[in-house]
Amino acid sequence: MRSKFKCLLAAAAATLLVAGGGARAADTYTVAYIAPSLDISYWQWVAYGVKTEAAKLGMKYLEMTSENSPSTQMNNIRTAVTRGVNAVVIGPVSSTSTPPVLRFLKGHNIPVAFTGIGPAPGQTDYTSSVTANNYETGVAEGKFICDAAKQLGGNKIGMLSLPQDRENAQKYLKGAKEAFKAEGCDLVQILQTHGLTVTEAVAQANDLLTAHPDIKGIYGMYDEAATGAVKALQTRGLIGKIAVATADGSPTTIKLLRDGAIQGLFLQEAVGQGVDATQQVYNALTGKPVTKDLPLSEPLATKATIDSPETQAKIKRVYPPSAGAF
Repeated sequence: MRSKFKCLLAAAAATLLVAGGGARAADTYTVAYIAPSLDISYWQWVAYGVKTEAAKLGMKYLEMTSENSPSTQMNNIRTAVTRGVNAVVIGPVSSTSTPPVLRFLKGHNIPVAFTGIGPAPGQTDYTSSVTANNYETGVAEGKFICDAAKQLGGNKIGMLSLPQDRENAQKYLKGAKEAFKAEGCDLVQILQTHGLTVTEAVAQANDLLTAHPDIKGIYGMYDEAATGAVKALQTRGLIGKIAVATADGSPTTIKLLRDGAIQGLFLQEAVGQGVDATQQVYNALTGKPVTKDLPLSEPLATKATIDSPETQAKIKRVYPPSAGAF
């Protein structure tokens, strides 16, 4: 009987060990964050959101950059899976690059959440897409910059655009065009960025101003677009004579807003997207409900509203404290 009792105790202990091991495994999920490029501050801030939320949830964190290359992105996905990650949060190089990523991760039953840039149209095999509310923001920013241009005596707008192979950029443009048509403004030229740098944006803004000296507004889709546009306007003595609005937000553009060089800033939650995307893949791993598409609002900040409690709370989900003052 004693022998039989010992066997039962051993079996019970083994069961508890397995159960405990399962609990420990759940506590040590690993999430991989794959950025299109970590040279861009926006994607660094998304990384901060993923990393901090992963730590809060007890997840390990792996960070990789695709250097704006679809093939490097795919290699990163394969490497992450080989290293045993349980979930992926990705800012894709482009929307068009996402189908092979989704096929591969589906084959390995790994949940994936997009940040900033969503998957290609028609793709459904993803856990969540946490982006900005791009179409609605496109409309709102289009109306804002059109109204600002009219106040300066014109109705012609130039645009510094994100690459149009990204679904977020397509939605911004669609909304902006609808707003311009409704409000009576003309979009005279669209210049797409290749590297999202201030230097490139300065050159493109100068090209806009040379080709269309009568524009009264510059519509930016990303933070560096506004910074570059302001530099070009400063050189030409045109600050206050041509309105500037953009999406995103950073310590630099917030200062330019306070200084009156930028008139409108539509705040995009880079940190918040990382936080929420990580929560979504964690929910998928732990059997909790997930939200398939999670578009985050981009409220307008102006010089008059930048220091309001509501705007300040929003900014804290745009970039981390290490980036600079709010």
